Amino acid sequence: MVGAVVVREGEVVGEGFHARLGGPHAEVVALAQAGERSRGSTVYVTLEPCSHFGRTPPCADALLEAQVARLVACHGDPNPEVAGAGFERLRGAGVDVEVGGLAEEALRLNLPFILRHSLGRPAVTLKWAMSLDGRIATVAGDSQWISGEQGRRNSLWLREEHDAILVGSTTALADDPRLNRRLGVATGPFHRVVLDRRLRLSPACQMLTLEGPVLVYTEQPSGVRQRDLEAAGAEVIRLGPGEVGPAAVLEDLGRRGIQSLLVEGGGEIHAAFVTAGLYDRVVVDCAPLLVGGDKAPGPMRGPGFPTLEEAPRLESLTAVACGEDILLEGFRSGCLQGLLSKLGS
Repeated sequence: MVGAVVVREGEVVGEGFHARLGGPHAEVVALAQAGERSRGSTVYVTLEPCSHFGRTPPCADALLEAQVARLVACHGDPNPEVAGAGFERLRGAGVDVEVGGLAEEALRLNLPFILRHSLGRPAVTLKWAMSLDGRIATVAGDSQWISGEQGRRNSLWLREEHDAILVGSTTALADDPRLNRRLGVATGPFHRVVLDRRLRLSPACQMLTLEGPVLVYTEQPSGVRQRDLEAAGAEVIRLGPGEVGPAAVLEDLGRRGIQSLLVEGGGEIHAAFVTAGLYDRVVVDCAPLLVGGDKAPGPMRGPGFPTLEEAPRLESLTAVACGEDILLEGFRSGCLQGLLSKLGS
């Protein structure tokens, strides 16, 4: 998601954004709107202009052809086909290039793209809904619905923003979720992923009645259940003993070109990603409910962290009203600054 603004003599003369894959880039749209007024202008852009022929010609060439005087970019492009070459091309032609303003804000826009090119894995968002006292269900297992109507719609929007969604087999068996997109906004495949070490998923589950890829990761050897799941439309990926976890799964998803993963639980799955440090963003819908119960489940299970010093903290935490709920969002400590340090200037 890239935006560009052309300014000449203190006046905005052109604006543009990258509207769709394969369409004209932000700079090209903004320059076309500015026309002749692009000459001698300053162009502000959220990402380093591309310098290679991909689905479209190089934006760096378009900027030079328009005879802009100055470029201000939020940060560099980690794509190896660019990675500083766009800035170098412009500087070599005499354009004044400045990098770094609003870098973190721009990074958040394109976190999946930047993270995959920087670290080789999808960006991971952990998401759950909980009561004010930290329960995701009652002692009897009642969880529908903890979040309010607006909170549930926000959860559906999160699916539109991600390439894949992941749950554990316990959640899949207990809730029999569809895990599909329902708002009709995003295009392209939406992968539904189940971590199912013992291969317990039913071939008759709801998610296999819907179109779209379903990936089931297991350590069980090939057998009748695998054949039944594959006949129902799932792709079963067998990993080695103890390998059905965040690291191996993210590596495989990255090879498949998946840039963003929404993890919706349950508690053991959330804990596995947090313990491994393989998450980037946490989104929590906190509802004004007091559920209670010693055995009512929380959003993270497992052994936990023995001391507060060892427990990971989130940074850039925000809280906004979402209907009657409060939506909390934060990033893994060091995530944003660590990525910015990898981007060229």
